[in-house]
Amino acid sequence: MVFGLICTFISLQFNMQESILILDFGSQYTQLIARRVRELNVYCEIHPYNHLPQITSATKGVILSGSPFSVRDAEAPVPDLSNIRGKIPVLGVCYGAQFLAQSNGGNVEASQIREYGRANLNFVDQQCSLVQNMNKGSQVWMSHGDTILSLPPKFEIIASTTDVKVGGYQVSGEQTFGIQFHPEVYHSTEGMILLKNFVVGICNCKQDWTPDSFIETKVEELQKQLGSDKVVLGLSGGVDSSVAAMLLHRAIGKNLYCIFVDNGLLRKNEFDKVIHSYLDLGLNVRGVDARDRFLDALKGETDPEKKRKIIGNTFIEVFDEEAHRIQDVSWLAQGTIYPDVIESVSVKGPSATIKSHHNVGGLPDFMKLKVVEPLNSLFKDEVRIIGRQLGLPGFIIDRHPFPGPGLGIRILGDITAEKVRILQEVDDIYIEGLIKHKLYEEVWQAGAILLPVQSVGVMGDERTYENVVALRAVSSTDGMTADWSHLPYEFLAAISNEIINKVKGVNRVVYDISSKPPATIEWE
Repeated sequence: MVFGLICTFISLQFNMQESILILDFGSQYTQLIARRVRELNVYCEIHPYNHLPQITSATKGVILSGSPFSVRDAEAPVPDLSNIRGKIPVLGVCYGAQFLAQSNGGNVEASQIREYGRANLNFVDQQCSLVQNMNKGSQVWMSHGDTILSLPPKFEIIASTTDVKVGGYQVSGEQTFGIQFHPEVYHSTEGMILLKNFVVGICNCKQDWTPDSFIETKVEELQKQLGSDKVVLGLSGGVDSSVAAMLLHRAIGKNLYCIFVDNGLLRKNEFDKVIHSYLDLGLNVRGVDARDRFLDALKGETDPEKKRKIIGNTFIEVFDEEAHRIQDVSWLAQGTIYPDVIESVSVKGPSATIKSHHNVGGLPDFMKLKVVEPLNSLFKDEVRIIGRQLGLPGFIIDRHPFPGPGLGIRILGDITAEKVRILQEVDDIYIEGLIKHKLYEEVWQAGAILLPVQSVGVMGDERTYENVVALRAVSSTDGMTADWSHLPYEFLAAISNEIINKVKGVNRVVYDISSKPPATIEWE
């Protein structure tokens, strides 16, 4: 079962929790390495290659990720492995393997045969603990332009493909290994065998990192962090804020004050539904009607980033006012999860900033609250697992993700009350249709987008010039990548017809068939 992932830039410090350290050189697959390690129920942390944490007795092994750089580049990442190499097991993947080879006297050059995609191992050294039980002919996934032409002394080949002689190696007398393929991707059919050999067999990890252990450790951590302080949390009705609330409720009980702000950009009738569902869970919830305030602040704004910041800033202002109604509140809790963080932070190496998130980062000086983010180490699917362990009902846990800025980033261009009404009606027909046709659970996230264009149409005997809406549905596991959902044509035809017939102001419906990357899930 997939569980947990510690974010790149926020390290959770657990007392003597054995772990695997993953050094990030900027590969698109770095997070996937960590997810695969977590599938083995082993705790792991990702850190930028140039910000190594302290190596302790709990650090059982190190994995060096791939990279978009070549080891021959002048500005190629160069980690300091002096406290690691030869002391604990090391596995270099792609760039990591090439770095280990070149830095020890090997020769890495641009390959004459650039190997990308599927390949097959034609040699596997079954005496080597890293590749034991992998079969000759095993399919692996290559993604590199360089190749290791010659190895340093004591480096011994343990795997090859037809085109790449040094498909993998081990340093004689050391638990140091390198592979030029990616075992973490789905297309490496025996990749999990290799990773288990390294993490469990070579590093001797106990595989005791489970949802229960996360909850127990996180609750204890929150109790130490927060003490008897009061915490306010913004509830949205979504999975992230709900799970964050339940974790905090278990940790500090009555000292958690939940606030649900109606920003005027929620789904149809969502405000009332959310309030009642949380009261049933025993949470202390206060509802705040701030619809006019948000719409006034957004009036005339069309820039996506500015809209996000306006929504975020207004949200913070409302929270600041509500928090002052609670005596001696010290903390603001947020449902920030890992994709929010990774898409909002850029350092040399790891992923570039894609967009800002209103629930990530510091607070303005006037807001005298500290921030606590119980879920900032987890992907969406991992949050759901924790939520189920905490006893949250399925109608909350299984809800699709919904953006923090709400419909504000699904209305392209300026935002008005009338546009919100139109999109709420369209969205309601679409989502209820997915549920009715038993497609909701097959889709990771779905929503409607109101486009800033009008289209000519004919309704009855009259010519119309009205709005266009786009329907979006994607399949994913964590939101980092996503493919468009292949919804049945019959369903799309029925939903399009219902929207055009029932929603005044819409005369054209289109379906978005873009995947992420290169597109993002949201349009703004």
